[in-house]
Amino acid sequence: MKRRTTRRAPRLERVARGLAVLALALLLAGCQARERAPTPGPTADSTAVREVIRRYYAAIDSRDFASAYAVWSRDGEASGQSYESFAEGFAATTRTRVEFAGPVTFEGAAGSIFATVPVRVRATTTAGEDTRFEGVYELRRVSDVPGATPEQLQWHIHGASLEAVK
Repeated sequence: MKRRTTRRAPRLERVARGLAVLALALLLAGCQARERAPTPGPTADSTAVREVIRRYYAAIDSRDFASAYAVWSRDGEASGQSYESFAEGFAATTRTRVEFAGPVTFEGAAGSIFATVPVRVRATTTAGEDTRFEGVYELRRVSDVPGATPEQLQWHIHGASLEAVK
């Protein structure tokens, strides 16, 4: 009897260690997958993100530059311009049309959610000239964390990379 007990104990210990290692590996893999996965649910709502871009261009079309400027993070500062420079930049724009050029992608980082929105924009000037732009907008909002204000939970333009195209 001693012989069987002696042989089984090391084998059981190896199996138990193997299961523990496997469980740890699965746990770590699960944590890594959660870190990289897009944020699901209402925070990753591409319709809401696109609506922010539509509102932005609607404000420009109606010459409500203050509302358009306010769509940018940090009360417009994220645009990289003063309000006066921002308004001057659109002074000769009479009409814009925005088209979404691909899917909205989401990424979470340090308490924030970022959305990347590919666009094509056509702007018509007071002289009747059309200019076309292509690129992306990056929007940001705070994750659903306790203490976040309603303003922080709204999407704002965090950055943009648009280039004129022919």
